[in-house]
Amino acid sequence: MEKASSPSSSPPAAGDRNNREGIIGWLNPGRYGWERVAYWLQRLTGVGLLAYFIGHIYETSNLTQGFDAWNTMLELTQTPMGHMILLLVIGMSTFHSANGIRLVFTHGGKGVGSPGRPDYPYDAASLNYRQKSGIWIALILAAVAMLYGASVLFGGE
Repeated sequence: MEKASSPSSSPPAAGDRNNREGIIGWLNPGRYGWERVAYWLQRLTGVGLLAYFIGHIYETSNLTQGFDAWNTMLELTQTPMGHMILLLVIGMSTFHSANGIRLVFTHGGKGVGSPGRPDYPYDAASLNYRQKSGIWIALILAAVAMLYGASVLFGGE
């Protein structure tokens, strides 16, 4: 004889439209925790670094148009706004690299918790203190790199 489960312990039905939150629920970091925040930051920094790479190729290609064209392009980057963009690039590249190293270890099984029974509501058992520490280390390294970059760019002589 089957035992009826209580509504609070059973997952929502696949066709239940009341469960959908739309894009707001998809982007909500509070719903999924730090792992989702790190996921989104990894993707956003990757796209940002790709945009910077394309802009950097365009900037460097002005060297082929002569010394005056090169200096004109460099004047655009030697402004406070250009320095702010460089600080963002420093932070993005540092976070993307450090979080990528954390993900390499995670996919290799290092620092991952023991597998557990997947009971509803599903808690991420793999996001233990080691994984959270890795995310925080990546964020702190990015902040320190940005502070150092700001001291170099805006610090004068």
